[in-house]
Amino acid sequence: MVSGDLPAVARRRLRLALRGWREAAELTQGDVATALDWSLSKVQRIESGEVSLSGTDLRALLAKLEVSDPATVAELVQDARTARRRVAGWWDTSQYRSHLTPALMQLMQFESQATTIRSFCPAMVPGVLQTPRHAEAVLDFWSSELRMITEDQRAARLEVRLRRREHIFDRADRPTYLLTVDESVLLRTVGDRETGIEQLQHLMQHIAEGKIILRVVPPKLAGLAVTLGSFSVLELGSEDDAILYREAWARDEILHDPGEVSHHRRIFDAIERRSYSAERSSRLLEARIAALRAESDS
Repeated sequence: MVSGDLPAVARRRLRLALRGWREAAELTQGDVATALDWSLSKVQRIESGEVSLSGTDLRALLAKLEVSDPATVAELVQDARTARRRVAGWWDTSQYRSHLTPALMQLMQFESQATTIRSFCPAMVPGVLQTPRHAEAVLDFWSSELRMITEDQRAARLEVRLRRREHIFDRADRPTYLLTVDESVLLRTVGDRETGIEQLQHLMQHIAEGKIILRVVPPKLAGLAVTLGSFSVLELGSEDDAILYREAWARDEILHDPGEVSHHRRIFDAIERRSYSAERSSRLLEARIAALRAESDS
């Protein structure tokens, strides 16, 4: 399945189109439900992307919305068909599926379509940019120290982190990746000192290759910024077509609500404006690497 045919992407495209046509027809969700003898919750779940839509139901809905252009109908029918398929990405195997959250499964589909990714990480380097040793140290903490994940989950999540990096940064049409981290991320060593040096050098390499643009949040802003938690806004071709991925220590979620997505985009932009420049952020990264090396030599 090519990237443009991924179910999560097709489902999103379909639900946005249907909501747009309904609003253009000046109908409420209740109006549609009454006219088609559906429950209101069914219409709501269709527009939220929570359920797939059969071809029969789609044609009935399009007729009510007076959408009759053959090309448009054909595209929407194809989207509905694609949305009902099982994911066919590399991650959709028994090896991974039972160990990944539904939100992460969707996120990887959207990452394949993203043109810009804005990622705010106040506590640690995001998983997709972690080196193998850094990722192992993080996952070891969850499995060995807290016993929150099993060894099978640890192994699957480690491999997925490493493959996601290739999935985003090694493709020909890779997205613009804007990464903003709290300065404490540079100071916090995960694993031993050599692991820390390797991780920061890995970030420097991605900066040098133009794969990421790093901005560091200064201490004066950190008190507010770190309370927000990690989140990413993924643009799927334009600023108006975006999704939000929000992650906490024990849960993650995908949000499609335009208001929520725009709110987090504004938060990201406000933090970025108050962060160190990309040039100064790189110098801070270089200085931290030098300091860790000096510690190793002493």
